[in-house]
Amino acid sequence: MSTALIQLTYFFASALFILGLKDLGSPETARRGNLFAAAGMFLAIVGTLAHRDIISYEWIVTGMIIGSAIGAAMAIFMPMTAMPERIALSHAFGGLAAAFVGISEYYRHGAEMELLKTVPVGFEVIFGALTFTGSLMAFGKLSGYITQVPVTYKFQNQSNISLFAVTLALYVAWLFTPSYPVLFYIMLGLAFLIGVLMVLPIGGADMPVVICLLNSYAGLAASATGFVLSNNILIIAGSLDGASGLILSIMMSKAMNRSFTNVLFGAFGSVAETVPGAAASATGSVNEGTIDDAVTVLRNAQRVIVVPGYGMAVSQAQHALRELADLLDSDGVTVKYAIHPVAGRMPGHMNVLLAEANVAYDHIFDLEDINDEFSKTDAVIVIGANDVVNPAAKTNPSSPIYGMPVLNVEEARTVIVLKRSMSAGFAGIDNELFALPNTMMVFGDAKQTVTKMVQALKS
Repeated sequence: MSTALIQLTYFFASALFILGLKDLGSPETARRGNLFAAAGMFLAIVGTLAHRDIISYEWIVTGMIIGSAIGAAMAIFMPMTAMPERIALSHAFGGLAAAFVGISEYYRHGAEMELLKTVPVGFEVIFGALTFTGSLMAFGKLSGYITQVPVTYKFQNQSNISLFAVTLALYVAWLFTPSYPVLFYIMLGLAFLIGVLMVLPIGGADMPVVICLLNSYAGLAASATGFVLSNNILIIAGSLDGASGLILSIMMSKAMNRSFTNVLFGAFGSVAETVPGAAASATGSVNEGTIDDAVTVLRNAQRVIVVPGYGMAVSQAQHALRELADLLDSDGVTVKYAIHPVAGRMPGHMNVLLAEANVAYDHIFDLEDINDEFSKTDAVIVIGANDVVNPAAKTNPSSPIYGMPVLNVEEARTVIVLKRSMSAGFAGIDNELFALPNTMMVFGDAKQTVTKMVQALKS
């Protein structure tokens, strides 16, 4: 394939990436956007495989087979509820690939590398390495292999910043003295360490922001790889990935009413556990109800809003929830879903789970579109959500979540909260909602509870 034809293939691939990214911004067009992006990646791979610099395809085919097998296993065996973990792993692989390209280029050319080559090589190695270890840390925290509680120690922020400064100093020194490999490999090792130390003090509440930020780092590393390999499609795709990840990180921080630096250095989001099944908290006694009590409320409701959270993902209750909503809808009840921007472990986590359960897109509303409707709602079902429905964000200036936009569920006539226990959310604080007189706590596994509610409604 000629160079002109390869560049034309890259042009169409880039256009498909941009169209795909645009369509992913809306639930109605997200499926089409995903197909556009996949088609763009296919064209990018075809164009790259046709490059004249490729001498043999043995190792390329081997890599494609291994990568396809890993991707297929992740798609088949990892449930939709584990989507944040899968994305963290994808970022880790992307970062490692970028770092390997940089290491390979330096191994091949060594001291002969010019400044125009060492700049992107060093950049991709640093960001690729810290993305790899940082994403593995995020995966460990999300999957429970590593504690979700922020791990902090004295002078942590100062030492991390100092470590990053030393890495940058080594990078600058290596740029002008590429004949000293010790500088390169120390820089590489410190970058791997920075990824671990960067995510270590970040708690579960901030995982949506962290995932977006790591996505941005992976994109920047990929873009640098494009400069190293003189590959235009990598430059374009990496830039799109880096920019979109950064914008999404800022949007997530804004949704939590917190600054970017506070997310990275604030050590916010500790997990506080209490005895399962407890029926009281520091905010006061709660009204514990039964499944029959909840069903009675729903039978007499005309408007119901469902607020899903990470607890729904853990119990995989989305299908049972949709069946419950269908039953209520058949009885003439208006059912809507309210999604908080940081509900779950990644942006759009709840939307993905509800889409898996075939919940209609026009029944799902963002916070700003539905918050005014809670005061006109008969019943709200809070299933596994915690901090995003805590009135303390609006009433308690001493609360760590004060100022964060939350869903106004307490304004509804009755609030039914489905939880395993009175344990706190990722912010590690009590929820004032649970002690309100119009709140009914129904304890138990969310999926089992909703299934029993469905059975009771049918009977």
